[in-house]
Amino acid sequence: MSAVHKDIQEPRGERTGVWLVGGRGSVATTAMVGAAAVRAGTAATGCVTCGEPFQELPLPGFGDLVFGGHDIGDVPLPKRAEQLAAAGVFPRELPALVHHELLATEGELRIGVEDAAGGRQAAEIERLAADLTAFRDRLDLARVVVVNVATTEPRPSRSPDGVSLSRLRRALADGTSRLPASSLYACAAFRAGCAYVDFTPSTGARLPALDELAHERGLPYAGSDGKTGETLVKAVLAPMFARRALRVTSWSGTNLLGGGDGAALAAPERARSKAASKGLVLEHLLGHPVEGGVHIHHLPDLGEWKTAWDHIAFEGFLGTRMTMQFTWQGCDSALAAPLVLDLARLMSLAHRAGVRGAVSELGFFFKDPAGGGRHSLEEQYTALLAWARRLGTAVGS
Repeated sequence: MSAVHKDIQEPRGERTGVWLVGGRGSVATTAMVGAAAVRAGTAATGCVTCGEPFQELPLPGFGDLVFGGHDIGDVPLPKRAEQLAAAGVFPRELPALVHHELLATEGELRIGVEDAAGGRQAAEIERLAADLTAFRDRLDLARVVVVNVATTEPRPSRSPDGVSLSRLRRALADGTSRLPASSLYACAAFRAGCAYVDFTPSTGARLPALDELAHERGLPYAGSDGKTGETLVKAVLAPMFARRALRVTSWSGTNLLGGGDGAALAAPERARSKAASKGLVLEHLLGHPVEGGVHIHHLPDLGEWKTAWDHIAFEGFLGTRMTMQFTWQGCDSALAAPLVLDLARLMSLAHRAGVRGAVSELGFFFKDPAGGGRHSLEEQYTALLAWARRLGTAVGS
């Protein structure tokens, strides 16, 4: 066991539940397998909170994390892990090494919700919240962080953005509420006293009524849409053009996705939701809109991998036209899973410190940060570290 990572592997006292919506999916399974591997001594490569600046903070250790979740699928976790190992997401021998941990987590998975129309939403929220409460009580957990890593939803055709908490409560009571599934999970999390993270671009907690509920219950939430690949590169490159006074005239990205995420985003209404969050970074960082946009294509042959190709046109001194191109190829689940673990640890600290409402300081992890704020990756990192240190001091005092 590496001495550098010993303190993040071993239990530190209070245990934190990590409840994954989409608990049998690729990202959730990789996160659970990865946490077990780190507990066994594997280096936590890709986990931001395992780096030097964060190790001094009172974050839960990997030995303190206990997993459960909701899902509408029925492939057992050990089998899902074997499938991902066969696809090259992690070493083939790893599922056998963490088999007992996966079996234990399989026993903590519950049936999720896909669509709850027709007046059933209040009952579904209560059912989901009861699952969370039972998980926390049964395993004697200090707190639970719910992380949505389920399939991206289409944007609601009827926007509920103006709904207040009092109006939402009335709509739930009379059976007229029309929340998307992601918002049912968020509402259930707050009802059960849990922090909530939107790792997808789905609506989730980002409704005025649910923001009000989070404040009422004294709970933090964060999101949305994890920044793992192409947009991560944009968040670094765009400030370079702006700082050097080089005017970007167009920035076009083509994304090729395999796996379940690619299959889901083959649906135009889901792809529009994803493209909208991916497109936010450039305008914020460059200070003006640019032509191009993001184009998403499903390519089953890629399996669990994704490829992004970006073409950037910009003007230099005296209007000289120039271009830049880059290609990003990565394993989506292996990029996302360590961030899910980071967010669970940081949100546990936020909950413990009494933070409530949208946590904009976690924008470092997201394409569309809840609560607004910066989009430059370096500025986001500085804000994240300062915030985490303040919480660490508050909790430790």
